[in-house]
Amino acid sequence: MMKTKQMLKVGVLGAGHLGKIHLRLLKESKKYDLIGFHDADSSNGQKVSEEFGYTYFKNLDDLIDVVDVVDIVTPTLSHYECAKKSIEKGRHIFIEKPITHTLEEANSLLELEEKYGIKGQVGHVERFNPAFTSVKHAIKEPMFIESHRLAEFNPRGTDVPVVLDLMIHDIDAILSVVNSKVIQVNASGVSVISQSPDIANARLEFENGCVANLTASRISLKNMRKSRFFQKDAYISVDFLEKKVEVVKMKDAPKEPGDFDMILQNAEGIKKQIYFENPSVETNNAILDELESFADSINDDTIPVVSLKQGTQALKVALQIIAAFNPKKI
Repeated sequence: MMKTKQMLKVGVLGAGHLGKIHLRLLKESKKYDLIGFHDADSSNGQKVSEEFGYTYFKNLDDLIDVVDVVDIVTPTLSHYECAKKSIEKGRHIFIEKPITHTLEEANSLLELEEKYGIKGQVGHVERFNPAFTSVKHAIKEPMFIESHRLAEFNPRGTDVPVVLDLMIHDIDAILSVVNSKVIQVNASGVSVISQSPDIANARLEFENGCVANLTASRISLKNMRKSRFFQKDAYISVDFLEKKVEVVKMKDAPKEPGDFDMILQNAEGIKKQIYFENPSVETNNAILDELESFADSINDDTIPVVSLKQGTQALKVALQIIAAFNPKKI
């Protein structure tokens, strides 16, 4: 299959579960030329190379030197050093969420991004979920948001609190549609199996009056990834897991309603008509879409869909939530 022009040479750092997915998709992509990958565990690197045929670079610098884009899919603790090294060599970076381990590291990357003139994107993949993208344009000034992200137990990812593992997806999605500053954070978290909290609930209050309640659990009996947005004259439900949406809207009732029109009347006598919209949800591969959208932002010189700045904002709120678990220690 012929690949398109302006293919970007890309190298992947990290060949774990998600790293192998990135490698496969980048190999298939028409916008990237996969040069190879690096993994700190040389035995795993050799194994992945032999099994899938990707070129393994034992030396990290050797890989960074020969690519245009570095795709960082390493454990969070190493995100900063990998990104810093890549940016200082003038490479664009795609970095998995959360952007870094600390806010200081994230802010440092923002400074490096500006200094070296590179582009960076953070892997908040739910921004590319077809259910969310199909209705995002309709989410306007929501005033109450409720999100539930529940997952069955999986040992992978338990090295960080559930807020950084799961809830941060919803934090980022919410920040992308609420054009206001977070002014108050209340939260509670409970450790059940892991050393860090496995269940968390947070309440975010925004300057414009919007309130968001978020719940995340990684020890549930069933999986759920659903957010509900309430705004004037509309209710929008996004099921990230099932890729489904529900949009319920209200408008002034017609003077002569039809037999099947749903009409509500409030105490003041104002009548509203309820109607439903069913946006089409297209099937996609969200990870491939986020990677290719980053290629487009580089080739077209546009701002990435999830910029390093936005990834930093999501991390900041996530860390505020974690800090709120133990207010006496703040």
